[in-house]
Amino acid sequence: MNEQTGEPQKAPESSELEPPARPPRVPVFNLPPALFFSLCLLIAIYAAQALVLSDDAASWLLFTFGFVPARYVIPLSQQGFELFWTPVTYSLLHGSVQHIVFNAFWLMAFGAPVVRRIGTLRFVFFWLFSAAASAALHAVLNWGDVSLLIGASGVISGLMGAACRFAFPAERRPMLAAHLNARLSIVEALKSRTVVIFTLLWLVGNALIAVGIPLVGDSDQEIAWDAHIGGFVFGFFLFSLFDRAPPPTEEPAEAEKDVLQS
Repeated sequence: MNEQTGEPQKAPESSELEPPARPPRVPVFNLPPALFFSLCLLIAIYAAQALVLSDDAASWLLFTFGFVPARYVIPLSQQGFELFWTPVTYSLLHGSVQHIVFNAFWLMAFGAPVVRRIGTLRFVFFWLFSAAASAALHAVLNWGDVSLLIGASGVISGLMGAACRFAFPAERRPMLAAHLNARLSIVEALKSRTVVIFTLLWLVGNALIAVGIPLVGDSDQEIAWDAHIGGFVFGFFLFSLFDRAPPPTEEPAEAEKDVLQS
């Protein structure tokens, strides 16, 4: 009779008994609360406009809170007080699902690092002033026009301009989140190859829009490219008024998480 011999089986070690540690779950969207609330507000307003209000009520909403350059050539005694709040409130309105989805995408992309850097209160003021700057340039270039301006694109362009001042550092630090970078001066930003290329591509896109070649969306809807320019210029040149010293460098794991989400 043949017998097979072998070494006695060893007791499994504790590491073999325990399942491997699962990596931490990273949410698909990890937005700052202020940005998340802004998105919810924009969506809620459009949902009410499109699904709840009648056609007459929706028209009243757009007229009362949308920006119309002609309001600034009409004597105040012949109109209401809409000219005082519409330079800001127009940025909360949208004209279609595609319009708000497109703006929401870019708002998440560029709003997240800016909000993380400057905080909620400064973000609110940045929104107010960038919206007003966008409307101001639009009014100057369309003085007395009766067209209606709506949408958050001017504010988003302001966030893009602001991001150019810190999100593209001259020296890459792989584990450092974008909002922790040092702020570039205007001259340093203009010397940055990345910033220059990004700005040129952005300007080319708006130039195409200006001559009637839409990049996305319905070609029948006119796009206020001049409001985009006003917002970008405001964000790029005046971002330092809203900026604050970046917080202490985070641990690598936290910084990496922030990079993934912004």
